[in-house]
Amino acid sequence: MPVTPKPKLYNPRHAERTLLYQTIAEHYETWLDLASSGQFDGQGDHRSPKPYVRQAFTKYLECGIFAHGFARARCGDCGYDFLVAFSCKGRGVCPSCTTRRMVETAAHLCDHVFPRLPVRQWVLSVPKRLRYFMQRDGATLNMVLRIFLRVIEQTLQARSPSAAHVDAAALHIGAVAFIHRFGSSLNEHVHFHVCVVDGVFEAMEGQEDACERVIFHPATGIDPEAAAQAQARLRQRILRAFVSRGLLESFEAKEMLGYRHSGFSVDAGVCIEANDRAGLERLLRYWVILPFCKGRRSRNITQPWPTAV
Repeated sequence: MPVTPKPKLYNPRHAERTLLYQTIAEHYETWLDLASSGQFDGQGDHRSPKPYVRQAFTKYLECGIFAHGFARARCGDCGYDFLVAFSCKGRGVCPSCTTRRMVETAAHLCDHVFPRLPVRQWVLSVPKRLRYFMQRDGATLNMVLRIFLRVIEQTLQARSPSAAHVDAAALHIGAVAFIHRFGSSLNEHVHFHVCVVDGVFEAMEGQEDACERVIFHPATGIDPEAAAQAQARLRQRILRAFVSRGLLESFEAKEMLGYRHSGFSVDAGVCIEANDRAGLERLLRYWVILPFCKGRRSRNITQPWPTAV
């Protein structure tokens, strides 16, 4: 007789048992009181945490907890049912919801956005002195990103041999940019990850078929030397832009141009081949990376000093 397979039982994730949840539940109110009274350096005039920060932590403490709401799922065939706790659908704090968003975003970009062409990752880091302005001013952040994209475009235009006869105004890149605001130790570190189709697209006029409106010209020779040249141009243009905005003095920019270790860094060493869709999806997942890495969480328990008898 055929054996009827047993239904797979739903296993709740029990967010309240995780180290991150326990840490936030234990210290959130204390942190909120201290932050609201301006006890931390660098807060400036914004003493109290912004409402979206409060909401993110509050909703996370309710995520996956049955007491804060749940749905009942039932199989119409076998009658098996179970309860699913509501999720917070938050960003930045909740590992579960952020992981789901990471996977969904990477799958969407891989399946519906990037064509089957080589894709290269470009990464830009800037000196700490400039990160301060980028962290606090969205216009300055967008300015640096525009400069970065423009330099990438010029680099690919110059290194696409089949497009040498085409006017530069008709050549464009295809790219998706992610702005990371933190480093591996949750420190403030604004930097850019840009995924660029490794070449340029030539716009064709008068074509009725959407598939024939562009011609792709692949790039060659994107090596460390090309990245170093792009880095030199970026350093000059970004510093000039900061001076024009009044964020740096001219002599300060001149001094930074003369530094041996400028703090600017451009990397373009990672390239995904056209048919490696799994590799592309892994790279895209890294872009939407979680701020809290499960493998790096640990709790240090300080033992009390022995009491003398």
